[in-house]
Amino acid sequence: MTPMRLVYLALAIWGAVHPMYWFVSHMAQNPGGLSGLIDAWYVNDSTTGLTWDLTIAAIALTVWVVAETVQRRAWLGLVAIPATFCIGVSCGLPLFLFLRSRPA
Repeated sequence: MTPMRLVYLALAIWGAVHPMYWFVSHMAQNPGGLSGLIDAWYVNDSTTGLTWDLTIAAIALTVWVVAETVQRRAWLGLVAIPATFCIGVSCGLPLFLFLRSRPA
């Protein structure tokens, strides 16, 4: 495995674990579970802007993943889409780069 692939893998793991820690901590401390977490994303203009920024980035990543997957016929790359929308761009992007950089 190349050093760059290891970097992508490490970033994907970090991008999965670190945000999830904060999401789970927030849901444990505040009532409402997932709906309470989503409500917190829109609590003020700053968090609303960040939410939209990440949503647009996730959509752009999804378009790129689909286009690359169809072109390369590397269907495993589609795993990055649910990772992006269930965890975040911080996991989905490095995961896709890791999968995309594997030897043919």
